[in-house]
Amino acid sequence: MLQFEDSLMASNPPAHLKPRKKPRQARATVTVDAIFEATIQVLLADGPQRLTTTRVAERAGVSVGTMYQYFPHKHALFYALNEHYLDVLAQKVESACQAQHGASINRMIDVLVTTYWNAKTERPEVTRALYRSVVELDNEPLIKEFARRLDAATAAMFASASDAVFADLPTVNLTLLTSIFGTVRGVFERNLPDPEASAVHRHLVLMCIAYLEAVKLPPRRAGGYDPAPRASSH
Repeated sequence: MLQFEDSLMASNPPAHLKPRKKPRQARATVTVDAIFEATIQVLLADGPQRLTTTRVAERAGVSVGTMYQYFPHKHALFYALNEHYLDVLAQKVESACQAQHGASINRMIDVLVTTYWNAKTERPEVTRALYRSVVELDNEPLIKEFARRLDAATAAMFASASDAVFADLPTVNLTLLTSIFGTVRGVFERNLPDPEASAVHRHLVLMCIAYLEAVKLPPRRAGGYDPAPRASSH
């Protein structure tokens, strides 16, 4: 079940997508948990077009009035659900990156890709349902805040690598994350069977490691890394 916590996402949603209120007490949190889970179930059963807040309320076992205390319409509900999902995902990646400070780049890549992959595939039906729910949603603030958090977490991790230094870490980091996100989404959109998806996972790790090996600065003979890339000779 999706469990709600006070969101850490500072996404500043558009005014029409803001929830009326957020749960502050344990009982209210349980209610929002039930609403989120019911939203997933209705999305899976009926799709985003046929979903209504009335159907979600019925599935969650709450009154329509209780539903409207939090979410004025289904798009506000979709936004809040995606905000919570991305916040939980960001927290998992941030914790994993923090734990790998000072490790080798091979270890960092393995943990980063696997953490993101496992979070997305833990409940694949939820991931697919959320992809479908944002088709007509203005979720740009959510994506920007999510990207900002992951950029910061992964860049700090790679900057601490024990065996690599990068001349243009922001570009390296952006290229790497874009490749990981796009590959994982492609696996879902193609609905790959488990054996093929597992193979893509393994090859994604190898591809990312090879990329970092190719762009890291060459080591100096005395150990460590040159402060700048060497000029090529012609």
